Amino acid sequence: MTRGAWTVYRKEIVDALRDRRTLLVVLLSSVLMGPLVLVLLSSLVAQFETQADKRVIVVSGIEHAPALRNFIERQTFSVIEAPADYEAQLRTSKLGEPVLVIPPDYAASAAAGELPVVELVSDSSNRQAEAGSTRVMRLLTAFNQERAGLTLALRGVSPAVLQSMEVQERDLASREIRAAQFTTMLPFFVIMAVLYGALNAALDTTAGERERGSLEPLLTNPASPMALVLGKWGAVASVGMLIAVLSVASFLPAQWLIRSETLRSLFLFGLREAASFLAVLVPLAAALSALLMAVAIRCRSFKEAQANSTVVILVVSLLPLVTVFSQSGEQPWYPWVPALAQQTLMNRVLRGETLGAAQIGVPLLVSAVLAALCLWFVARRLRAAAVR
Repeated sequence: MTRGAWTVYRKEIVDALRDRRTLLVVLLSSVLMGPLVLVLLSSLVAQFETQADKRVIVVSGIEHAPALRNFIERQTFSVIEAPADYEAQLRTSKLGEPVLVIPPDYAASAAAGELPVVELVSDSSNRQAEAGSTRVMRLLTAFNQERAGLTLALRGVSPAVLQSMEVQERDLASREIRAAQFTTMLPFFVIMAVLYGALNAALDTTAGERERGSLEPLLTNPASPMALVLGKWGAVASVGMLIAVLSVASFLPAQWLIRSETLRSLFLFGLREAASFLAVLVPLAAALSALLMAVAIRCRSFKEAQANSTVVILVVSLLPLVTVFSQSGEQPWYPWVPALAQQTLMNRVLRGETLGAAQIGVPLLVSAVLAALCLWFVARRLRAAAVR
């Protein structure tokens, strides 16, 4: 059986590498994926950094509050008059800053001892403007504290009576954890690259051969159906593992393309992280290859197999998103779910954690069991076809 499986493996791996579609998927989904994702991510972070460095406040009616203008300029911010149609520009995201609206009766209300009302206009669908709202709110809070302190000082009262305590912030997140907040979707893209890379090879070696009429003659060979399955599965799994290696390795040189200085200093992906990623991805690639073959062996044409495999693609793409929407942290059942377990472990690596044998053992066992069951199913279908 070993000799027959090796012969089938060599034949299938040559056919897979000759397939232009497979080579194109390998190139686009693995080699270019890491640089592309990191460049897009760094561009997004750079935009937020650029907006934070602008130190610009867009105000409508600043002439009604000269004291507020003086305070804003003393904080090294520039005051810009808001356009007349600022609401329309905020809705269409043409204006990337929130607008502070000061009413004409601001000075009169303040002189009468009343609390003047100002509006901070933004749009929650405008991400840039929404991000700038926090900065403007902090600035207005500081202005209120300064005015209240001056008022108390004029009356001989210490401004300290306004505070009952002093609060000092302490962030427990390490540098790696802060970086993982930006790169939490990278493992998802790697998993999908492995899945799509093994897809064409798995469908072609099963449903594709049946459609071409070359599967039944193959069963007349003296090799057992299990040897044929192991050879075909080995070729498909090799393609998936190759894409996993190329995808992970692409992040190493891709770090040079990061535009954001903050992200470049936080995201440190070296050989240790790459090895941990591969230890998690290789068993998953083997299991997904067997699963795709089990789905495709039931189909009589390549197109039918593509339609049925969309269920696998949908499930694999949705499972890692559980960690995004979960607000209660990691759950004990995560390691027992393929794709979700790999997503969780790779995020731990990005947070700077070291994976132990116990952490990798459960996903490895689940992947091995899933692959064994799928291969047994494929061999059973081939054995039934050989009898017919």
